[in-house]
Amino acid sequence: MYKLRIALTKGRLEKDTVGLFEKMGLNCEAVKNKGRKLILPVGESIEVVLAKSNDVITYVENGVCDMGVVGKDTIAEMGGSFYEILDLGFGRCRFAVAGKKLSAPYDRQNIKVVATKYPNVTRRFFESKGMDVNVIKIEGSVELAPLLELSDAIVDIVETGSTLRENGLEVYEDVFPISARVIVNMAQLKIHKKEIESLVEAMEKALEN
Repeated sequence: MYKLRIALTKGRLEKDTVGLFEKMGLNCEAVKNKGRKLILPVGESIEVVLAKSNDVITYVENGVCDMGVVGKDTIAEMGGSFYEILDLGFGRCRFAVAGKKLSAPYDRQNIKVVATKYPNVTRRFFESKGMDVNVIKIEGSVELAPLLELSDAIVDIVETGSTLRENGLEVYEDVFPISARVIVNMAQLKIHKKEIESLVEAMEKALEN
């Protein structure tokens, strides 16, 4: 019997996906008590690889994992050759443009410099508005950029907005919503179509329940 190998994004998406697998009646004890093991069995027909989000896409795109669970934010930033076949609905948040609280109404045309961890997403968004902005990539706390007057605004992932509020910042406008997605290697979907479609169907049923 062929074992589907699935790359899961470590952290919250990992926990939510394991919860979904358990709703499907799969034994996830090996993942929940992983120790130092890197490839872990789930039930009898699945094995799981835990990885950082960017690596999930790399593993799926190169065919060493049949499938992956990763946030739409990573998909939008990295792109790649794979099928995005299911919105899992959890891990919900959004990309947003934010900055210092404004005394006057927000005017997008006043944004000239934008700091972000997601330069590709940011460029595409402002280009779609016909704007040419200078995008600065930040690896750490992107909220610092407008506070230090490095940028006029930021593009970042926002869930509750509490970090923004605590630092005197506010959301100017939403870019697009984010949630966890299932991605599939293009070649493996052809070779193991039955196994992959069966698993995806079981995931959809568990989500509905």
